[in-house]
Amino acid sequence: MTISIDTKSGFCFGVTAAIQKAEEELNKGTLYCLGDIVHNGQEVKRLEQKGLETIDYDDLRTLHNVRVLLRAHGEPPSTYHIARNNGNEIIDATCPVVKKLQERIHDTYIQHRNAQIVIYGKTGHAEVFGLQGQTNNTAIIVESDNDLDRIDFKRDIYLFSQTTMSVEGLHSLIKAIENRRELAATDDSPVFEYHDTICRNVANRAADLKTFAARQSIVLFVGGQKSSNAKVLFEHCRLANPNTFFVEKAEDVTSDLLKNANVRTDTDFKIGICGATSTPQWLMEQIKTAAERLFE
Repeated sequence: MTISIDTKSGFCFGVTAAIQKAEEELNKGTLYCLGDIVHNGQEVKRLEQKGLETIDYDDLRTLHNVRVLLRAHGEPPSTYHIARNNGNEIIDATCPVVKKLQERIHDTYIQHRNAQIVIYGKTGHAEVFGLQGQTNNTAIIVESDNDLDRIDFKRDIYLFSQTTMSVEGLHSLIKAIENRRELAATDDSPVFEYHDTICRNVANRAADLKTFAARQSIVLFVGGQKSSNAKVLFEHCRLANPNTFFVEKAEDVTSDLLKNANVRTDTDFKIGICGATSTPQWLMEQIKTAAERLFE
């Protein structure tokens, strides 16, 4: 039997940078983080034990003269305004890819006031909240082709994407918009401009995980219940290998969890451990240790 950790799993560089910044700033004293620094309860707990205090927007409005970390997902301009008005120091850990996307959306909003800015993303997602804020909350959020009735196809459209959405989904959306535009064609020929703003560091994870999962007898996918990225990638793994199990912590690795696995015993038995872009390396190591103890 072999137990291995997928070398391509774990934090993306944006989350890694945010965690490192948080740990550096914690050495200087009390630090507040607006929202969970990463959608992984175990990592949040680890940093809280080091002194990081997680707050929400109501807390932000009442805190004065403190240091506030803005996580990798990014924030709308209103968050900076509230924090600075209260005399708070902002520690900005916004992912550079997200920051660049925010700037592009804001510039488009300023330059094309009468156009519709459409964002392909998850309604309510932290990153989307920050992106929509670049347009004074006028951007139209669409999650799939089913949301296209929100768009006026007789007006100019500028399409962007949340950085963690699927490339296939974006291409499907672009084709659907083009088809609807043809049906609503007028002599004015409104503009349709789309931008592939998906982070390839995240987008390529699905294909890599499928390859990894297919080679294993059993897959332990490590992720947080709050992470939409974890849920999506887990499903990709399960499609490639039905013996894929979602675990959050080492205590989840039990014989009961694996009793329904349909595994051949006449071949090399391989347990693969992988995770989302919000899954820390140390947690996957703990899961590996738990699996080793279980199969001793």
